[in-house]
Amino acid sequence: MRVDLLTKEFPPEIYGGAGVHVAELTAALRSGTDTDVRVRAFGADRDADGVTSYRAPAGFEHANGAVTTLATDLQMVPDIEGSDLVHSHTWYANAAGRVAQLTYGLPHVVTAHSLEPLRPWKAEQLGGGYRLSSWIEREAYTNADAVIAVSKGMRADIARSYPSIPEDRLHVVYNGIDIDAWQRVVDPEAVRALGIDPDRPTVVFVGRITRQKGLPYLLRALDGLPADVQVVLCAGAPDTPEILAEVTGLVEDLRTRRSGVVWIDRMLSHDEIVRVLSAASVFVCPSVYEPLGIVNLEAMACGLPVVGTATGGIPEVVADGLTGRIVPIEQVQDGSGTPVDPDRFVADLGATLREVLADPGLAALMGRAGRLRVEGEFTWSAIATQTRRVYDAVLAGR
Repeated sequence: MRVDLLTKEFPPEIYGGAGVHVAELTAALRSGTDTDVRVRAFGADRDADGVTSYRAPAGFEHANGAVTTLATDLQMVPDIEGSDLVHSHTWYANAAGRVAQLTYGLPHVVTAHSLEPLRPWKAEQLGGGYRLSSWIEREAYTNADAVIAVSKGMRADIARSYPSIPEDRLHVVYNGIDIDAWQRVVDPEAVRALGIDPDRPTVVFVGRITRQKGLPYLLRALDGLPADVQVVLCAGAPDTPEILAEVTGLVEDLRTRRSGVVWIDRMLSHDEIVRVLSAASVFVCPSVYEPLGIVNLEAMACGLPVVGTATGGIPEVVADGLTGRIVPIEQVQDGSGTPVDPDRFVADLGATLREVLADPGLAALMGRAGRLRVEGEFTWSAIATQTRRVYDAVLAGR
């Protein structure tokens, strides 16, 4: 079976969980099933076999970002001819999958890593392009032969956002993790080189500076932590100048009241992130929107307890009281994920972090339980097998 995977991100150009998902799924499908995978990705030329890169054609240099995305997608379509099935990831590649579906009569599978109706803050980043990205996603999802959600929470979000999708076309296949690549590596000198003190109790955050990651709430919650606790923020790639300015102001303000606030705003290598996670006491995921959160799996694989928000797929990954703690949140039902009571959410987040930090022995046990949970339920080989079953079912139903 030939399957064309369509994506914006693919190594070495990865900045989010969707890119990790596509890269790992590609490798697992190729090694664990008889699937001929052709990857079609945005970006510079790549040397990897079976991977073709695409860039926007000349004349789109000053176009709205969503228009440029659509132009890039259309360049993929002629190369998809001859495939058995096309599988697109995120709205950035959904249009290519939908057009190929219409042009060649191919079955189109979509994996939902996020949903435009639940990210209204994207209008800040894309302007009118947000209406275009929303249209592309809606057109692709409502006409797809199968939609794969990365969590049960995400499946419920899809059903609410696009109620016309038949229930039997919705599937759940979790994100996964390479358990060999993500495991504890204690390297004090490496983290010192990043400005981190490996001898202090440490809370670490890893994520993009975007509304959905909830970083401003975390920065307010950190005020109440004990003075000896170090905070490491591996946070970059801001969506807009406005959210960057907000986060910068909050970090600077926090630094006036406590020491050990380390902000690393560049993209760290895999080995650096592993060492940073391994030097920490607890990982925090304050997201207000998170379909699953590969970053939580990465932290658990490195033996860290996770404190995460009770939203999206996070409670399906983090077992409350066993592999970490879940922070309650009541959210405004306008798609933004905004807490109904932001002060209460900030207070609860801070209190839960203090609770985990106060008992290092229990935190260590949670970290070990997290590693075992990842090994048992979130391997890429299992996820590739489940994804291939979706492909087989779609083709059998035609």
